[in-house]
Amino acid sequence: MAVKLGSSWKSFSNGINIDSDLYPDWLNSEIKTGTTIMAVEFDGGVVVGADSRTTSGSYVANRVTDKLTPVTDNIFCCRSGSAADTQAIADQVRYELDMHMAESGRQALVKTAANLFRNVCYERRDSASAGIIVAGWDEREGGQVYSVPIGGMCLRQPFSIGGSGSTYIYGHCDSTFVKGMSKDECIKFVTNAVALAIFRDGSSGGCIRLAIINKDGVERKVILGNEIPTFWQG
Repeated sequence: MAVKLGSSWKSFSNGINIDSDLYPDWLNSEIKTGTTIMAVEFDGGVVVGADSRTTSGSYVANRVTDKLTPVTDNIFCCRSGSAADTQAIADQVRYELDMHMAESGRQALVKTAANLFRNVCYERRDSASAGIIVAGWDEREGGQVYSVPIGGMCLRQPFSIGGSGSTYIYGHCDSTFVKGMSKDECIKFVTNAVALAIFRDGSSGGCIRLAIINKDGVERKVILGNEIPTFWQG
């Protein structure tokens, strides 16, 4: 059994101090959803998607993480950053939304959820690493996508991308996105964008998880590794 003491590891069995340089970096690295997350609005709802790789330094801690987290029946958040931070923030917002719906007697608005995420991320801007995309459907404004990047800003966008893999696909998304796309076109748009990020970003990988949210509820899809679209690689 060993415990970390400063920059060394001390073994209880023999009392020997072992230099931590002998241990791989991932033993001391923060668990992160270094990732690709994405959401896009269509007429009548939204499509959200993400890869499924969670990393600790260069070590893949989980290959099948679900980064699409429901906060109500009609609102999801896509999480990037520190896995622990984003899970804690999502849990807090889910609790506050449950209280809000119990008091008001109606479904929460997507804008309400986005503002709650903004408030929590801003309050924890110096201690938490969390980039969030909030997406969902409500009766007032239909499908909506809000970006809540690190620091606590909140901005509604027709589509939003985030995470480490997003830097590789901004140009693709800007040139491919068309306002007024159908649900199927949005599914293809998100799938192709996340697939492209997976091929370029070492912190993105695994399968592609999708959620389609509209007035009828939520439809979940999983695109397995051997089903992910290929481009010149194929």
